[in-house]
Amino acid sequence: MLVLSRQRDEVIKIGDDIEITIVDVRADKVRIGIHAPRDVSVHRKEIYEAIQEENAASASIAFEGLRLNPGLAGAAPPPAARSA
Repeated sequence: MLVLSRQRDEVIKIGDDIEITIVDVRADKVRIGIHAPRDVSVHRKEIYEAIQEENAASASIAFEGLRLNPGLAGAAPPPAARSA
């Protein structure tokens, strides 16, 4: 882990496209601003972990549903997916 010391209004660069700016420092809290491309997801860690858990739960529910319903295995594909 890289540990850096920064003061208010100083910036940390990550690669060419991401900037982290120290916006404010008060007692035991630091406020930061993050400039990143729109295609880069930026989340607090606890939010990121919650998203990952939800995605894993959704994926397992979908697969379990397919296993529990053997009639789906021989079902015809939707009309758009049928070959002519």
